[in-house]
Amino acid sequence: MPIEIVCKIKFAEEDAKPKEKEAGDEQSLLGAAQGAAAPRDLATFASTSTLHGLGRACGPGPHGLRRTLWALALLTSLAAFLYQAAGLARGYLTWPHLVARDPAAPAPAAGFPAVTLCNINRFRHSALSDADIFHLANLTGLPPKDRDGHRAAGLRYPEPDMVDILNRTGHQLADMLKSCNFSGHHCSASNFSVVYTRYGKCYTFNADPQSSLPSRAGGMGSGLEIMLDIQQEDYLPIWRETNETSFEAGIRVQIHSQEEPPYIHQLGFGVSPGFQTFVSCQEQRLTYLPQPWGNCRAESGLREPELQGYSAYSVSACRLRCEKEAVLQRCHCRMVHMPGNETICPPNIYIECADHTLDSLGGGSEGPCFCPTPCNLTRYGKEISMVRIPNRGSARYLARKYNRNETYIRENFLVLDVFFEALSSEAMEQRAAYGLSALLGDLGGQMGLFIGASILTLLEILDYIYEVSWDRLKRVWRRPKTPLRTSTGGISTLGLQELKEQSPCRSRGRAEGGGASNLLPNHHHPHGPPGGLFEDFAC
Repeated sequence: MPIEIVCKIKFAEEDAKPKEKEAGDEQSLLGAAQGAAAPRDLATFASTSTLHGLGRACGPGPHGLRRTLWALALLTSLAAFLYQAAGLARGYLTWPHLVARDPAAPAPAAGFPAVTLCNINRFRHSALSDADIFHLANLTGLPPKDRDGHRAAGLRYPEPDMVDILNRTGHQLADMLKSCNFSGHHCSASNFSVVYTRYGKCYTFNADPQSSLPSRAGGMGSGLEIMLDIQQEDYLPIWRETNETSFEAGIRVQIHSQEEPPYIHQLGFGVSPGFQTFVSCQEQRLTYLPQPWGNCRAESGLREPELQGYSAYSVSACRLRCEKEAVLQRCHCRMVHMPGNETICPPNIYIECADHTLDSLGGGSEGPCFCPTPCNLTRYGKEISMVRIPNRGSARYLARKYNRNETYIRENFLVLDVFFEALSSEAMEQRAAYGLSALLGDLGGQMGLFIGASILTLLEILDYIYEVSWDRLKRVWRRPKTPLRTSTGGISTLGLQELKEQSPCRSRGRAEGGGASNLLPNHHHPHGPPGGLFEDFAC
C-alpha cells in the first residue's frame, strides 16, 4: 500500500516580511492621505468666504429660485464693479495734472537777474572799412567798392575775421552808456560783459553766477537804471533789402537767469528811443512733472556739463546747440554766437548758413531739434510800461550836457529801468491730479459698494484657486502603480513522489545501503547514529 507524506511548511519569517511591509506601506499611505486635508469644494468655500452674496449663491443647500436670484444679483454687482474699475483705470492712464500757484512764496534766494541788451543795428556805418563792406555785402546789402569807386571784380582783400569785424564795427557800450545806477550806486560799462548773439556784439549786466548782485528792496530805484544813446546816425543805410535788414531803431533786451545764455532774437523785447521804459519783474519758480505726466527733463545729477559750452542745461542752450549742429552739417563751420572751437563761418556764406539752416529747424517734439523744458526752471515775469522823454526842459538840459541838439536827444536817448516788483517770488508747480493712492481708494470704495470685498477677499479667492490647482497637480504626479503578484499562501503541499525526486536523501540512501531506495531509511538502521534522524527529517 503506497504511503503519501504531506509536508506542511509555513514560511513564517520569509513570507511575513513582504506582507508586513506591504501592509505598512498601505497604512503609511492611508496616514498620509488622512494627514493632508482634502481641498474644499466650491460650496464649502462659498459658505466661509467674506465675499458678500457668494455663500447664498454657491453655498450648500437646495437649488431654487432664491439661489438663482442671489446669483443674478452677484453677477450684476460684479459687472457694475468691473465697469467702474475700467473707467477709473482709463482716467488714471490719461495722467492728468494740475497747476498749483503760490503768489506769495518766500523771498528769492537768488540775486538780481542778468540783463542782456543789444543795439538793433549790428554794424556801425562809420566803423566799416572798404574790406568790411566787401566781405559783409551779403549781410549789409551795401555795394562793395574801394575808395576810388572800383567795382568788386577788381578788389582783393585778405580773408576776413568775423569776430574782429563784430568787435570793431559793433556799437561800443562805453559810447552808448550815458548813465548807470544799480540800487542807488553808480555803475559803468565795466559792470557789463560782452556776449555775442544774432544781433552781433551785445552786453550783459550781472552775468557772473558766482558773484550775482543782490536786490535789497523792491520797487523803482532798487534795480538797474541806465540811459543809452542808440547812435541812430551811425545806422547802416539801406541800399538793398536783405534778410538781415532792420527798419527799427532802439535796443533789444532780455531778462534771464545767469545759468541761461541769451536767446535775444526770440525771447527779447524792444525798447524805443524817446521813452523811459519801466520793467517790473517777478521771479517765477516753475516745477514741471516728468513722464508720464509731462515732458520735462530731469537733472542728471552729474558734475560734468550736460551741454558742451554751457555750465547748466536750459532750453536756450539746447536750441543753440541744435542750431550749431545744423550749421556744422551744412556749412562745416559755426556762427560767432554759437559755442565751440570749430571754424567760424566767413561773412560771404553767413546768411546762407544762418537763415536757410536755422529756418529748417523744428521746435516741436517731432522736429529734428527737440529741447524739453527742465523740470525746475526760474524765469522772470515782466510788466512793461513807458513814458515819453525828454520833456521840453530836460531836452535843453541834456542837449547842453552832451553837446547835442534837442532833436538828437529825442531820437536817440532812452532810459531803461529794471526792478523787482517785490522781494517775493511766485511758485507754480505741476502736480498729479489723480495719483496711485487716489486710484486705489476709488477702487476700494467701488469694490466695497458693489461686492463688499477687500484685498483680503481677493487673497482668499487666490488661496482657494491655489489649493484646488495644487491638489490636481498632486493627483497627476502620484498615480497608483500596478501591484506585483506575490504568493498568498503560507503552506506548501508536496506529494511523496515529488519529495523523493527532489530530495538529496535518495542518492545518499543508495550509497549507504547499496540496494534499492527505502522510504524510511531509519527503519532499516534502528541502531544508527542519532544524527541520521535529523538529517532525514531535514531532507
